Amino acid sequence: MILIPYRRLVLNNSNNFAMGSKYFLHKPSVTIHKTIIPVLSSKTHLFQNQRLIFSTFASKPISPIRGTSNLSYRPQRIPPPVSGVVLEDPVEGIAESEHVKVLKEKLSQIGIDIGSCGPGQYSGLLCPMCTGGDSNEKSLSLFITQDGHAATWTCFRAKCGWRGGTRAFADVKTAFADMKRIGKVTKKYRQITEESLGLEPLCDVLLSYFSERMISRETLRRNAVMQRRYGDQIVIAFTYRRDGALVSCKYRDITKKFWQEADTLKIFYGLDDIKGASDIIIVEGEMDKLAMEEAGFRNCVSVPDGAPPVISDKELPPVDKDTKYQYLWNCKEYLEKASRIILATDGDSPGQALAEELARRLGRERCWRVTWPKKSTIDRFKDANEVLMYLGPGALREVIEGAELYPIQGLFNFKDYFTEIDAYYHQTIGYELGVSTGWRSLNQLYNVVPGELTIVTGVPNSGKSEWIDALLCNLNQSVGWKFALCSMENKVRDHARKLLEKHIKKPFFDVRYGESVQRMSAQEFEEGKQWLSDTFFLIRCENDCLPNIDWVLSLAKAAVLRHGVNGLVIDPYNELDHQRPSSQVLSNRVPRRKGEILRSSWILVLLRFKNQIMGSLNFEMQERITWLQVEEGNLSSHIIESVNGRFLYVRSRKVYSL
Repeated sequence: MILIPYRRLVLNNSNNFAMGSKYFLHKPSVTIHKTIIPVLSSKTHLFQNQRLIFSTFASKPISPIRGTSNLSYRPQRIPPPVSGVVLEDPVEGIAESEHVKVLKEKLSQIGIDIGSCGPGQYSGLLCPMCTGGDSNEKSLSLFITQDGHAATWTCFRAKCGWRGGTRAFADVKTAFADMKRIGKVTKKYRQITEESLGLEPLCDVLLSYFSERMISRETLRRNAVMQRRYGDQIVIAFTYRRDGALVSCKYRDITKKFWQEADTLKIFYGLDDIKGASDIIIVEGEMDKLAMEEAGFRNCVSVPDGAPPVISDKELPPVDKDTKYQYLWNCKEYLEKASRIILATDGDSPGQALAEELARRLGRERCWRVTWPKKSTIDRFKDANEVLMYLGPGALREVIEGAELYPIQGLFNFKDYFTEIDAYYHQTIGYELGVSTGWRSLNQLYNVVPGELTIVTGVPNSGKSEWIDALLCNLNQSVGWKFALCSMENKVRDHARKLLEKHIKKPFFDVRYGESVQRMSAQEFEEGKQWLSDTFFLIRCENDCLPNIDWVLSLAKAAVLRHGVNGLVIDPYNELDHQRPSSQVLSNRVPRRKGEILRSSWILVLLRFKNQIMGSLNFEMQERITWLQVEEGNLSSHIIESVNGRFLYVRSRKVYSL
């Protein structure tokens, strides 16, 4: 079906109904209506005998993010007033006092044009913050005190909510102070009935429409889905009831445009169906609520206002200011007894944002979420009614019965890690058992594992730095690792010489320690320089002050992201250690920072003496750290492990002579 919009000029003297805000209730002489003509295909369309009205005055603006009609119109005239609605008489003939003049000027400075608004009355204006959204709704309610000394305003658009107040003169005692003490004024809601709204049972055309969407006549009857006529045009009316009484009504036309009765209580659609229920399903639209009933779930309600475009990054507002989700608090007693709330919102981004906003308010600990089935290799079904139409009630029931716990930050299940555990078992991650050090006798006691911290200790001049450099060369040769080096005790040229000698296995100079081995050639030296440049990245503080651990680790993070380094060496850590607070031990410092920045990297720390930090390590730290203690001429490995809450110290035989 193709919808073709056209304009029709109608002289309208009817006082029967006007869709829109109460602020549009002024009698016009001429009204311009937009009418949709369905162009039918060869298949007979369900709306062939009736034309559905397309309102130019939606009571709620339609977000451009949600699926709506591409048609948008701005009214040229104001529709006639709703019969039976009593409006307060405006205050006429009030002389504009000095206070009112000053107040008008102040309001004008912030974009509020009060025009002919007088003291002692509420006025509906265009909000300067949101400009009424797509429909240009006059959603800003302005109140000027009777004495004209002060004014307050509130925008009732859910996506805006701008509010404030001002005085004509700051030192004047007025009724404004009394208003602040009173706080929020209790809103009076309209009393409506099916007769006052002109509701009637669904015609055959609409029954056929629902039938195509797999909604039965019995489900429609039980949920009191009705219709409303406007001449030869009809719209669907979803009646909102509480304890059987009609409290609000929401309308839907052929273009899937929605609007609600103004000044009525916001509640869930289908509220009576969850009274006393321990399990509750919340969906995003009335059609989804009806679809759930076709799948056998009556304990389901729909939100009245759709979904927000994104998740709010602000703190939850107080209950009286939570305008967008006021229906939750209006139905609080129905939700308090629920121990399991299934959030079956739409699968698009706004639907997921709605689920998160509901979970924040209802409590994530009792919320569950659904995953809609796949429609193709890329897309998934959008909502409950779509699943019902294409897969049937059985599939929809399986989706609800397969709902999963709503995630809570910091609380997990082993199932959440099964993919990682499987890869660990099948050894597809890489380096599950660690990387060889390059010395077979040491591999039985120690391997280098990404994400772990290794601390090397020993007395001064025992060869700690030399052994570390040899280990780095071995790791680069075997698995191609790169390293960030923070070596405070080495000059750059000396450190380069040591690394090149271990890599090329020839002395840098013709000196005594080279014995009979020939010095590296100029070509080997040039190739070695390129190897240094590709393998090592230096972290150095060029001024006189010593760096702190935060500075070192921030540069290490940059090295991981920019150069893809696999390990960080701090030699020695003592040069940084003196800058930590006296109340903070090493075990509180290094692992925390490691987890923040270098989760997948190996960190090696060199300390001069093991007893400098042994006493400061807690149990958790000790069972995760491998100690490599270099003693005079020998390397002894002490691996601390936790065995039934006790420490097991394993001392190796001589494995390497420096």
